[in-house]
Amino acid sequence: MGSITVLTLVPNACDRIERNLKSVQWADDHFCVVDTKTHDGSEDIVRQYTDHVVVHEYVNYATQNNWALPQIETEWTLVLDADEWVSDELAERIQAIVAGPDSHDGYHIRRRSYFFGKLMGYCGWQRDYNLRLFRTAKGRYADKRVHSHIELDGPVGRIVEPMYHDTYRTFEEFFATCQRFSTWGALDLYDKGRRASLIDLTLHPLARWFKMYIVQQGFRDGTHGAVLCALGAFSVFLKYAKLWKLERDTAEGDTPS
Repeated sequence: MGSITVLTLVPNACDRIERNLKSVQWADDHFCVVDTKTHDGSEDIVRQYTDHVVVHEYVNYATQNNWALPQIETEWTLVLDADEWVSDELAERIQAIVAGPDSHDGYHIRRRSYFFGKLMGYCGWQRDYNLRLFRTAKGRYADKRVHSHIELDGPVGRIVEPMYHDTYRTFEEFFATCQRFSTWGALDLYDKGRRASLIDLTLHPLARWFKMYIVQQGFRDGTHGAVLCALGAFSVFLKYAKLWKLERDTAEGDTPS
């Protein structure tokens, strides 16, 4: 019978982390990597549930996970963010996969997300699947600053039983994340040789809004959907605006970082 470790990166998340921890108490191990900047008591909460806790400086999501994965000794790993939790149905499904002799090497798991307290049904979030369950030896995160994903050497399946995600509860949370992700996204694009054009700064944000609100039926989520789609368009604009600024800074002799 296979064994499994749940890997969770722990930032300031004292209002969310306990639900994560309680949902995976069935796992063989729960490896929590605490960001050195965590100061809200999250580490104290984590240590009530697992002894496998390490404090390590956070650079970005991919780097932190790739640092942690070689330290995991179980056959399987489930990556679960601090603001996510596993449903009872998903817990049963994962345990069956880990115990099964014919399981794939990895699985995309359906994720359902809350936005400002509302469980969203559209805006593209209805088709949100993430590769989070995999054989430890076969998975590694792509070397990207933002929106990195598991690169897996082997066949991949899909799990419809959901995990849940408590995203932004306040605008302060959204803009803090947006600032960080848009900077990293601009740097990733710059490193690939991309430069911002007028189309990037104008049509791409509009295209994101149209896709989320019209094509992916964000209007069916009411006011929450309208707000989320507008913020999605803004995040695209901000990323390309920062890419434009990087190009200007470099032309003036500054080094991107």
